[in-house]
Amino acid sequence: MPMPTNNYSGEERFVNPYTDFGFKKLFGTDMNKELLISFLNALFGDEQHVCDLTYLNNEHLGSYGGERRAIFDVYCENDKGEKFIVEMQNVYQQFFKDRSVFYSTFPIREQAKRGDWDFELTAVYTVGILNFVFDEDRYSPDCYHHKVMLMDVERKSIFYDKLTFIYLEMPKFMKGEHELESMFDKWMFVIKNLSRPLERPAALQERVFEHMFQAAEIARFSPQELSLYEDSVKAYRDINNAIVTARKEGMEKGMEEGMEKGKQMEKIEIAKKLLGSGLPVDQVVQITGLSAEAIEKL
Repeated sequence: MPMPTNNYSGEERFVNPYTDFGFKKLFGTDMNKELLISFLNALFGDEQHVCDLTYLNNEHLGSYGGERRAIFDVYCENDKGEKFIVEMQNVYQQFFKDRSVFYSTFPIREQAKRGDWDFELTAVYTVGILNFVFDEDRYSPDCYHHKVMLMDVERKSIFYDKLTFIYLEMPKFMKGEHELESMFDKWMFVIKNLSRPLERPAALQERVFEHMFQAAEIARFSPQELSLYEDSVKAYRDINNAIVTARKEGMEKGMEEGMEKGKQMEKIEIAKKLLGSGLPVDQVVQITGLSAEAIEKL
């Protein structure tokens, strides 16, 4: 076993795959290509078997000068020429689904051929590993694996099978080490918990996980890799802190708004009782602070 190559003194033994550096090191490099192949095969099961992958340029420019570009976390193709976009998404964006569809257009458009072309396309897969939960599925804790394809609504059947979106809501995956049954379970567990354990879990005995834990061990990083990783961890924590702060401020604002609404309702109830006792409107205005117009509508 190689000796440590740096003086890392942090608490985590293994890299955090939710960081940009960590995710790309584990799944976006030729030396760790075996990890991505294993993950994709576990994800697709019997539907798809990836024998080999070739990493492609992950930065795509638009067709003309001012068009928006796309930068993928990981972009590759298998031995059949099918394209895979694999992304780690830490933060919910208002138009995340739109962005996901937009990104999928780049590997479609790049298949266009000059001259005589019959428009035949190879399949495009977008895999999103999400560190958040879709709002519409917030109350479906067991539904964390979403597979989306174009379908015929009336027939309830797949209309086009060459464009697939798969989203994994990581916060919903709650299985413990002793509940892992499939390779998919194991990969979900590893991605969610990799930076937490000090030792390799006993349930992960497959050779691919031995490779992964070696690749993920921070003590093995070169000084340059360690510097890049520490910068990536800082960026990840800054994002998380910003989200927590925004949620707290939103909750406080909601409480303030709720209190104000409560006070307003209390004033209305008092005004109704005063009017019922025969007090004139002008005196009710003085007592409650409500406008005459509001009181006259009661």
